[in-house]
Amino acid sequence: METAGIIKGYVAVVDQAKAGLPISVFVSIKLERQREEELDRFAAAVARWPEIVDCYLMTGQRDYLLRVVVKDLPAYEAFLKQKLTRLEGVASIESSFALGQFKQSTVLPMM
Repeated sequence: METAGIIKGYVAVVDQAKAGLPISVFVSIKLERQREEELDRFAAAVARWPEIVDCYLMTGQRDYLLRVVVKDLPAYEAFLKQKLTRLEGVASIESSFALGQFKQSTVLPMM
């Protein structure tokens, strides 16, 4: 599977809370326009920020869904004010805080 490119790499699974980053925030982003240039510019910007651990281009009412991990609420506020709100072309930002995690998996349902 490595030779075929199915296995992309190996990682250690880190306990997010014990690593000092207990807060997960799911952030929905709507862009002003959905042109290829704007989508590429947004994706390139968020790829540089370590707080964003997952980023998906979505269908529906929002353009992107991000999972952001931070140590506390002031850290998220700083991330929001100093990074996300400064991105050109962002029309709206909606944050939802995870209260708990009941399943996490890196295993794909390959049958």
